[in-house]
Amino acid sequence: MSKMIGILTSGGDSPGLNAAIRGVGKALLGRYGMKVIGFRDGFRGMMENRTQLLDSAALSGILTLGGTILGTSRDKPYAMPVAGKLRDMTDVIVENYRRHHLDALVCLGGGGTQKNAYHLMKQGLNVITLPKTIDNDVVMTDVSFGYDTALGIATEAVDRLHSTAHSHHRILVLELMGNKAGWLALGAGIAGGADVILIPEIPYDVKQVAAAIMRRSHSGQGFSIVAMAEGAISREDAVKLAEGGKDKGSKSGAGKKKEQKQQAQERVAGRKPGNSQHLAQQLEELTGLESRLTILGYLQRGGTPSAGDRLLATRLGTACAELVNKGEFGVMVAARGDSFKPVSLKDVVGKRKTVPLDHDWIKSARSVHTCFGD
Repeated sequence: MSKMIGILTSGGDSPGLNAAIRGVGKALLGRYGMKVIGFRDGFRGMMENRTQLLDSAALSGILTLGGTILGTSRDKPYAMPVAGKLRDMTDVIVENYRRHHLDALVCLGGGGTQKNAYHLMKQGLNVITLPKTIDNDVVMTDVSFGYDTALGIATEAVDRLHSTAHSHHRILVLELMGNKAGWLALGAGIAGGADVILIPEIPYDVKQVAAAIMRRSHSGQGFSIVAMAEGAISREDAVKLAEGGKDKGSKSGAGKKKEQKQQAQERVAGRKPGNSQHLAQQLEELTGLESRLTILGYLQRGGTPSAGDRLLATRLGTACAELVNKGEFGVMVAARGDSFKPVSLKDVVGKRKTVPLDHDWIKSARSVHTCFGD
């Protein structure tokens, strides 16, 4: 009897997901003679037993499509909203795994998906994952598919802002995705020639940023481009986060402290609007130059995946099929140069790949006089 393999995509959508689905599915079908079904909308669809047969017809023509034909969600197996309450639906997911007589489950996603897959692995399921995220913050892999496409889109945005900034002698702040890791803002800032790059790993001093902009202005360059990750924080906010939102007023109590800590974390983590807007206002006040903000938002996730992401997703997808055939589970298929390496999910979960402060990209940027606000 042919083996049956399940596939799902979870977390945020990302360019290259369909290419990865195609790579896994076509290799399993054509090379190893297995059957493949997809679960709609991530772990929620698996809990609700909503499936889609992934045969040759379903996999045809999806290589160049953005997003995911299976749909996605951020629902967690152990904390899923059901009837207005968070419930642990792990047992239902395991039951549906057994119902379809699955020999393995392939999960495509970022850090949260790796954690959810590891949770299911500990319940006895044969699980294997692929790293997907435009933030490029999944550990143990050289790169995650989705990043290259987003990097190209972000770089093009920086390119396009140059003409307006130069023509109107303005400071243009571009907010890019990257809540906890600055890979996207750093890469796009360097590739697009941004004058200032602000990332979560390096808390900035707004006065240092303003001083760098004024030096450009005094040298005859009356415009500046600031590439800012959404999670970039000032030194002041970094101190607040480190203090955990301690109550310095007259009120006290665990409830007040918890509320303040949450507010500090939300602002620092970029969950509330205003970080980049506040920076733009501050720079206008400190420099006397007109400042404008552009938030690229979900445009970074959309559209046709780049050639690099199609290639990477296909390579990792077919490598995944090879590991499934060998019966090697409980691993993430990591990119290693032009090859791949299965790494234990245990070594992936709960970790994030942030930008090292001594990374060559940062050194290169500093060498061409890019300001990081430190």
